[in-house]
Amino acid sequence: MAYLYVIESADFVFLRNQTGLTDGNLSSHLSKLESAGYVDIEKKFKGKKPQTRLKLSTKGREAFEIYRDQMNRMLGRVS
Repeated sequence: MAYLYVIESADFVFLRNQTGLTDGNLSSHLSKLESAGYVDIEKKFKGKKPQTRLKLSTKGREAFEIYRDQMNRMLGRVS
């Protein structure tokens, strides 16, 4: 979610390369995030090649901001 938070959208290959996850691992995580309503997934073809575009939904962006704020508060208490 952190990668998608700082960009408008990304394709599956870019996100896989940035995270270092396997196709299966990334796909599994994205399915769960999509089910929660945090990620919008658009699948289409570019020529004959499948292309998957991903972006945070409004709900996902808000959830990440809450998470980020909570982590910042928690880490601020750690010396």
